[in-house]
Amino acid sequence: MEIKAEALERAKKIKIIIFDVDGVMTDGGIYVGAEGELYKPFNCKDGLGITLAHRSGLRTAIITGRESKQLAYRAGELHITEVMQGHRNKRGAYKELKDRQGLKDEEIAYVGDDLIDLPVMLQVGLPMAVADAVTEVQEASLVISSKPGGHGAIRQLLEFILKSQGKWEAIVASFQDVNEQIDNIATPTEALQQ
Repeated sequence: MEIKAEALERAKKIKIIIFDVDGVMTDGGIYVGAEGELYKPFNCKDGLGITLAHRSGLRTAIITGRESKQLAYRAGELHITEVMQGHRNKRGAYKELKDRQGLKDEEIAYVGDDLIDLPVMLQVGLPMAVADAVTEVQEASLVISSKPGGHGAIRQLLEFILKSQGKWEAIVASFQDVNEQIDNIATPTEALQQ
């Protein structure tokens, strides 16, 4: 993972992480079935990372240029309440979300992979990219995952933020205490859905 100089200090201020979808939450592939139905592969490690971020007090959101029933379903499973689909003008969607959440730019991180993400990435306090992001997005990012989109990149980037905020050790400790894990992390059904 590539971490630029000021990333650690900026990560300490983050309250919400916004994700692009295609190429970030997924591998960027759009799978079309025989009847024209679309499928998107989501990564379970990313899902658990989002759940752990929520349980640690961080918020998450999605801004995407496409619309997808699969994304709405997955976001619901992960309790991501800020899901803005069909927003090709991501800067406008970002302003709406920021105002609604009552946050400043420096309290927001954004994970992107392509040119459509640049307008928001240039505004947020912590711009981040997946390993297979286009060159311009990588150059604008303070943290670049060593994993490509849809393959655990979100988990890696969330862990960086959680570690920088001193929250990661408590998360790991909760998994080492069997009673804590059973009561507070996830039921077997929830764990399978992540």
